[in-house]
Amino acid sequence: MAKMNINPTRMNLSILKDRLETSTRGHKLLKDKQDELMRQFINLIKENKKLREEVEEKLQESFKSFLMASATMSPQMLEEAIALPTMKTFVDIQKKNVMSVNVPKMSFKTEKISENASRYPYGYAQTTADLDFAIEDLTEVMDELLELAQKEKAAQLMADEIEKTRRRVNALEYKTIPDLKDTIKYIRAKLDENERANITRLMKVKDIISKEELKEPKTEKINKALV
Repeated sequence: MAKMNINPTRMNLSILKDRLETSTRGHKLLKDKQDELMRQFINLIKENKKLREEVEEKLQESFKSFLMASATMSPQMLEEAIALPTMKTFVDIQKKNVMSVNVPKMSFKTEKISENASRYPYGYAQTTADLDFAIEDLTEVMDELLELAQKEKAAQLMADEIEKTRRRVNALEYKTIPDLKDTIKYIRAKLDENERANITRLMKVKDIISKEELKEPKTEKINKALV
C-alpha cells in the first residue's frame, strides 16, 4: 500500500481519522447497496428468462398463423390487407427508482383511428382465418413483449450500476482505506518518535541542571574560604 504525501502533524492525523471513518462507513453502505442490487438483479433475470420463454412461444404461434395465411394468400393481397392500420398505439414511458437506478416502466395506449374501426384492418371476404389468428395472437402478446423489453432494459441498467458500485467498493476496500490506515500508522509512529526525542532532550536538560545545582554549593564554600 502507498503512504500519502502529507505532513505528520496532529491536525493531519485528526483529518485522516475522520476520512477513514467516513470511508469505512461509505464502504459498508456501498457494499450493502451492491448486495441488494445483486439480489434484485438475480430475481429480475429469473423473471426475464421465464417471460422470454412465454413470449417466444406465443410469437411462434403468431408466426405460424401468419405463414399459413401467406401460403394461401397472394403477396399482393396480404400486403394490401395489412397496409392501412385501424389502430394507433403509443408507449407511455415512466421511470421507477430502484436502488438509485432509474428503470423504465412502460405501458401501451391504444386508440382507434376512427370510431367504427375494428382490430382487423381488412375485410373478411379475401382473407383467411389464419391471418385473423396471427393478428389476434400478436395483439395479445404485445403487453408481455413490452414487459419483456422493460425487464431487459432494467436488467441492463442494474448491471451497469452493479459494475459502478463494485468499482467504488474495490477502490475503497483495496486502495483508499489501506492508504489511509498506512498513513495514519506512519503519522502516529512519527509523532511517537518526536515525543520520545523531546522526552530525551528534556531528560538531558534536567541532568545538566542537576549537575549545575550540585556544583554550585562547592563554589560557595570555596568563596567563603577565600574570604
